[in-house]
Formats: sequence, C-alpha cells, structure tokens
Amino acid sequence: MFCGDYVQGTIFPAPNFSPIADAQMLGGALQGFGCDKDLLIAVLTQRSNAQRLMIAEAYQSLLGRDLIGDLREKLSDHFKDVMVGLMYPPPSYDAHELWHAMKGAGTEENCLIDILASRTNGEIFQMREAYYLQYGSNLQEDIYSETSGHFRDTLMNLVQGTREEGYTDPAMAAQDAMVLWEACQQKTGEHKTMLQMILCNKSYQQLWLVFQEFQNISGQDIVDAINECYDGYFQELLVAIVLCVRDKPAYFAYRLYSAIHDFGFHNKTVIRTLIARSEIDLMTIRKRYKERYGKSLFHDIKNFASGHYEKALLAICAGDAEDY
Repeated sequence: MFCGDYVQGTIFPAPNFSPIADAQMLGGALQGFGCDKDLLIAVLTQRSNAQRLMIAEAYQSLLGRDLIGDLREKLSDHFKDVMVGLMYPPPSYDAHELWHAMKGAGTEENCLIDILASRTNGEIFQMREAYYLQYGSNLQEDIYSETSGHFRDTLMNLVQGTREEGYTDPAMAAQDAMVLWEACQQKTGEHKTMLQMILCNKSYQQLWLVFQEFQNISGQDIVDAINECYDGYFQELLVAIVLCVRDKPAYFAYRLYSAIHDFGFHNKTVIRTLIARSEIDLMTIRKRYKERYGKSLFHDIKNFASGHYEKALLAICAGDAEDY
C-alpha cells in the first residue's frame, strides 16, 4: 500500500442530521438518576465528529449545560472515556491524550509513540495549537521535560511537523540507505542522530526508496536491523515510524492486536486508536487486522470487553454480520 492508496473510516456524517433533535434526545437520556446509555451510543457513534460538535453547541443553547460535563458526571469508567473522547475534535483529542500520557504518575511512552509517529504535518501543527489552548502549556517543552536521550531527540524532531511531503530523490535514497546501514553498525550518538533525522524529515515516498535501497545494500529488512541494533523506547519509536511509512493501517492493526492480546486489553490504547482513526482509516485497519491475525477486530473486542463499553467500541468499529 502506498501513501496515496485509498483508505476508509467507519464513521461518516449522518444524513438528515438535526443537531437540535439530537441535543434534545441526549438531554432526555442524561436526565434524572438513570441514564439511557443505549441512546447515547446510538446517537454519538453514528454521527461524525463535526456533527457531534454541532450537537454540543445545540445542547448548550437549549439546555444551558455543557454536554461533555454532563457525560463526565453521569458516566463512569471506560464507557465514559469512550463517550467523552468522541466529543473532542481530533487535534484536541490528540492533545488530551498526550497531556494525560505525560502528566500521570509515569510517562506513557507508547501513547507518545503512537501519536507522534503517525500524524501528518498538518495534524501535528493543529495538535500543538490545541495543546496550548487546552492546557496553557507548550507541547515541545513538555515532551522535552518528560522524556530523555535519543528517544527525546526523535520525538522533538517529529513534533516540529516538518517532514518533506511528496518529494523524492532516487539518487539521494542510496546515500541515505548507506547512512542508515552505517548507523546500525556503529551506533554512536552521531549515527543515532543521523538515523532519526532521515526517518523524521524525509517524505514517505522518499523513505520507501530508502528502505528498498537499504535491503539491497544490507540484505536485511530495515525493521529487523533496527531491532537488532537498538533497544528501549528509541527502538520502538524508530520501528513505529518505519511501519507507518509502509502501511499506516497495518501499524494500527498491529498496535490494537498487541494492546488486546499482549497487554490483557490495554483499554487506553484500544479506545484512543478506535476514536482517533474512526473517520480516517479504521475500516482499512479492520481489514488489515483480519488479514494478518485471522480473527476480526470485532470478534476480539467482543471477547475482551463487556457491557455498554463493549457496545460503544463495536459501534465505532461498525461491525458487519460476517465479523461475529
């Protein structure tokens, strides 16, 4: 799959959409002691993010209350995380996830890797703005203070959002591949810097050529070489960048699979991935998941989650009959 290949999400704008009617329904669902969770799922997972923002505005003007505030107050646990997460515009959701990944007890490096290795320049720019607006804090400065070493240098490079776009130089690809190969042999600080500079700054199209040249020069796949040469979060981040360059939906399928199977259902990763990719490439992620792991994502979520939390995740997945 190449960068320009067609990918598809699972959530689309609802036809015949009425924000006022939806806001009234949600107002009813969130009234009183109980709470109609099925109705919340039916409305919020079947509207696009832009439509949800319009519902929140209508809710505020009709009822004089904040929809996110009401969801936070009425819901609990992972179900709350899903419903509240759906209400953020994508850049604000990324900002929210990064903030919580850095401001908790320990830094959640995997969240930083997932987001910064996969987002486009435009997405990174908007996320930095949202982060500042929401938290009055500078994303670069926070990453700098919460991480260290070459892992930090690579994140700092990615968060600039200055990757070349659409540019290729076949002659340069062989040179870059040599630099990568040397960096895997020598492993000095200088080599690590050159390695991350290439992976963070060259266009996806150029890196495709570089990885092919690397294979020709070394007889080895770049991912295997990185895994052999480096370790820790630096290695995980470099591999994530390579996998995103090659096939972003396959990267997220792999992250979901490991979150579900290797970490005993790592809820945060599952929720973040489903929400963040729902309007971009989640349908394609589901396809890759099935091809690669034999079981459908729908089936695996059904096995591990339960109750309204499970219902909400499956609704975002937009499962089909053949997925059971």
